[in-house]
Amino acid sequence: MPIQLLQKLITYPTITPKECGIYQYILSGFTPILQNPNYQSLQITQEKEGVKNCFYAIYPKSANKEHLRHLCFAGHIDVVPTGEGWEVEPFSGKEKDGYIYGRGAQDMKGGISSFICAITQSLQNPDFTKQFLQSQCMLSFLLTSDEEGDGIYGTRFMLAELESQNLLPDMCIVAEPTSTNSSGDMIKIGRRGSINGTIIIQGKQGHVAYPQKCINPIELLGAKLGALAGVALDSGNADFAKSQLVITDIRGGMEVVNVTPQNLKIMFNIRNSPLSNEDSIRSYIEQVLQGLPYELELKTSSLPFITKADSPLVTLLCHAIKHITHKSPELSTSGGTSDARFFAQYGVDVVELGVPNDRIHAINERVSIGDILLLRDIFIDFLALFLENAKSIEYKE
Repeated sequence: MPIQLLQKLITYPTITPKECGIYQYILSGFTPILQNPNYQSLQITQEKEGVKNCFYAIYPKSANKEHLRHLCFAGHIDVVPTGEGWEVEPFSGKEKDGYIYGRGAQDMKGGISSFICAITQSLQNPDFTKQFLQSQCMLSFLLTSDEEGDGIYGTRFMLAELESQNLLPDMCIVAEPTSTNSSGDMIKIGRRGSINGTIIIQGKQGHVAYPQKCINPIELLGAKLGALAGVALDSGNADFAKSQLVITDIRGGMEVVNVTPQNLKIMFNIRNSPLSNEDSIRSYIEQVLQGLPYELELKTSSLPFITKADSPLVTLLCHAIKHITHKSPELSTSGGTSDARFFAQYGVDVVELGVPNDRIHAINERVSIGDILLLRDIFIDFLALFLENAKSIEYKE
């Protein structure tokens, strides 16, 4: 079932921020479930600046909607452009040699297919249904068409709406492709923050034959470069690597050999742990560049976050993975940012778990059928554990 769903989802060319009607198809899979008169559903859709978001929830009709333990799965249906040189049609969803090919197969329609099927199959299981109808639980998913882009009107925008309606989840699994070799071998329990920066060192342009009359900003930087590039800005901790400044671009001069530049522009990024922030980084750079004529601009694009390893979400998910794969997952905060950070900003316990990521954004993106089925089974097991332990999970006031 998840394989056929994935193949169908890939056929929708949802390059950011296009939605292409994919939500309607996904929601159609819940029609048989809603034939059960004891289920109540809730749907919220948003559209702004070409971005479409969809939130869908299901819960027992007899439940007190104000005090539900709310579990949400989240993901993005948008994909990056395909590029040239594919062996198969990028939006075909073709099966070949045990793999499903297509843009978004790993990032992240594979994860979406797995959690959608885990939810629908669980809600049609008699034992699960009986327990669910006796619970005070809500199951939901949140999808956006703008994660690969700016994300201004994507998940962050939808979460504000959910907060206004008292529908924020207690815990969330974002099905980003986090695994390394097989589904379930790595859970992202947090992410580093991201701070972008620009330094402009001011000099005095002049003729290279008269260096005494020039102020060469390249030479000014050279004396300080070792104290900026790659230097640890904090000590890190058990959950996060050390924060480092990585220079991404240096520009100065006019591409001639006889004129020194007027200014030198340095662009950089810092993936920071919670031990560093914009203020501490500004203070360090100012100390390094003390005495030089320069301008500094810093902008935080995302904040670091961590969900505790002993939280109910991480504990239950680890149990599910161990039960299905017979291996314990690695807990990590490595890699770039994702929409998980927006859930964390609202106080939601959030992790990321998905298929392997070896071909994300690449030509001939593909995912193994085995990894899709494995992830589906992990999510099914987790849903059962969630219900069994729901009474011990605190809900949001």
